[in-house]
Amino acid sequence: MASVSRRSRWLRQIEALDPVHDHTEIYRISAGYEFPWDYQRALELALFRTYCVPTISALLEATGEFRDRPQKRYDDTALLMAELAEHGYDSPRGKEALRVINRAHGQYVISNDDMRYVLSTFVYEPIEWISTFGWRPLSTHEQQAAFHFYRAVGVRMGIREIPAGFDEFWAFKREYEAATFRFSATNQRVGTYTLDLLKSWYPKPLSGAVDVAIRGLLDEPMLTAFGFRPAPPWIGTTARGALRTRAAVVRLLPPRRRSKLAQAGRNPTYPGYPAGYRPSDLGAGPPPPDLDPGFLTRPRSSSAQEY
Repeated sequence: MASVSRRSRWLRQIEALDPVHDHTEIYRISAGYEFPWDYQRALELALFRTYCVPTISALLEATGEFRDRPQKRYDDTALLMAELAEHGYDSPRGKEALRVINRAHGQYVISNDDMRYVLSTFVYEPIEWISTFGWRPLSTHEQQAAFHFYRAVGVRMGIREIPAGFDEFWAFKREYEAATFRFSATNQRVGTYTLDLLKSWYPKPLSGAVDVAIRGLLDEPMLTAFGFRPAPPWIGTTARGALRTRAAVVRLLPPRRRSKLAQAGRNPTYPGYPAGYRPSDLGAGPPPPDLDPGFLTRPRSSSAQEY
């Protein structure tokens, strides 16, 4: 019983907070202490999922970032979002991270609905992943806090008409996927670049196994939108079983004493991050000179806050 009580230390702290007013602190604890590995995997899947929307993949393909610098593109996104979670979106580092994000997005024509959709995946993909593969499901406080956290981030990014309710935003996500997920060549190319990146993190002899394991975790709408071959059913069963076994082991471990947010680990792009780095060191450069002008716009100066 003592070990169970110790394991629930962070959850007790979360439950003592208010998911609306204290959403930043709840999200920081949940993502940094309780589920750092799961949030990282879920947000990888969330970004992967957005590439099933042809208008999103077409822009990403046009910039060449995923073709030429996939690891940097991944590291920039992961660390910028971690900066917001670790320090808060209104902290000095959080405001600096938002400046980088807003300036990067402001160079391109991106529909408000696509922006809303990407934002929704950051809320709901971790909820679904952790409910299936986490060592415990996210509490209602954690789910609500994630919604309020990313809604506040979205407002600061100038995203309009973000639903005010948790269930309404989740419904928007499902409806947007049903309306937009379809095969396109740019989906396939960006999906393949991403799959190749994920495979590159493992020894080369495991490349084939990693490829089929990832495809085994993708649902049918994603496989169709990417034009990927489904993995044999037993592959998905095995991969899910391995993830649930990991969760059972993690459940026995003591609570984490140090946040894993904004820590680069073995990050090859920014070694030792955050030591020696600022959020302004992250992010893509200017658009390539040969980019189709139809993708370009002047930096947005609407409701996106310039800190």
